[in-house]
Amino acid sequence: MSERFLVTGGSRLSGEVSVGGAKNSVLKLMAAALLAEGTTEITNCPDILDVPLMADVLRGLGCEVELAGDVVRIATPAEPKYHADFAAVRQFRASVCVLGPLVARCRQAVVALPGGDAIGSRPLDMHQSGLRLLGAHSTIEHGCVVARADDLHGANIRLAFPSVGATENILMAAVLAKGETVIDNAAREPEIVDLCNMLVQMGAKVGGAGSSTLTIQGVRRLEPTSHRVIGDRIVAATWGIAASMTRGDVRVRGVNPKHLGLVLDKLSSAGAEVTPETDGFRVVQRARPRAVNFATLPYPGFPTDLQPMAIGLATIADGTSMITENVFEARFRFVEEMIRLGADARTDGHHAVVRGISQLSSAPVWSSDIRAGAGLVLAGLVSEGVTEVHDVYHIDRGYPRFVENLQALGGGIERVGTEPTDAR
Repeated sequence: MSERFLVTGGSRLSGEVSVGGAKNSVLKLMAAALLAEGTTEITNCPDILDVPLMADVLRGLGCEVELAGDVVRIATPAEPKYHADFAAVRQFRASVCVLGPLVARCRQAVVALPGGDAIGSRPLDMHQSGLRLLGAHSTIEHGCVVARADDLHGANIRLAFPSVGATENILMAAVLAKGETVIDNAAREPEIVDLCNMLVQMGAKVGGAGSSTLTIQGVRRLEPTSHRVIGDRIVAATWGIAASMTRGDVRVRGVNPKHLGLVLDKLSSAGAEVTPETDGFRVVQRARPRAVNFATLPYPGFPTDLQPMAIGLATIADGTSMITENVFEARFRFVEEMIRLGADARTDGHHAVVRGISQLSSAPVWSSDIRAGAGLVLAGLVSEGVTEVHDVYHIDRGYPRFVENLQALGGGIERVGTEPTDAR
């Protein structure tokens, strides 16, 4: 049996919702626990499928992992295993973040090429080239990334693109390398800063967090720590965009609004009343949203993870929107599903032109990744009739209590089991 969501359109979202820890941070923090012998505790962990999946990856590397509510405790042995096999990592992309810590601790790593969302190619070239500059030999063999190093030393590394994953892997390898490492054109996302903060708590010497240049002074060893995950800005923004689409009034708690500066500005441009608060923000949309153009870029630009929701907003906005995708080339795949719902949308390479209509119409649609699934649910909330959203396990990988939170805000949604079908 698989599951689907039945989304009934026409509801105005209203109320308060709290977000948990960031999916794009917690998995990397769990991997960082490999860098120190002993027990590391991570709190404010989100209740999503990827957390137990990462726990399984770490168990395969010899760690003992305890999941207790929003707390994860990871006991790392003195000599971790260094082979993360295909069965453990194939289900989600973030599993590749164990590469850097394993090279740092074990001086070798064998990590199967990971699976994950169908949003385009995400090659590991920059991960490998960074490790090579640190002194490791890295190749692709039999479907695995294989890295070995007799010793690791500091290096000057300039990334061709501010890749989050490459920045994280190189950073986690460099903290135990000899000498100084400088990473230029590093990713600046809040999740990178969160990782840097945890590494510093463990005894690492990292400067420049939040800037495009990271400076790491290698140390001989790190110690386990306790760290709280930052709030999930992508989940928070999803609720904010949902409020705007449904002409609702939603207060979002548990996130730093400064991490969403451009996103909240875009909602204001769409006509929403946006009020930043100490631990979140409030979005009130009183009339039909106005059309707004979006272009995804690395932080502090508009997040690619919110592009499906931006398109959802554009489909019912007053006017024509241009959405440009500059990060993942295949992220527009889900637009075909939006068209099923009656969206007036056309794509051409990295661009999508969306002419807003007053209301979408229900249809069966299929999620291709976490964010596309959430975007389709939001579209269902502004569609006439009942929209069936299939392959919802994607959404469960990134959104804790997705159905329950939407229901609490007044959204018409329920989860039901269904025999596997493909009516496409």
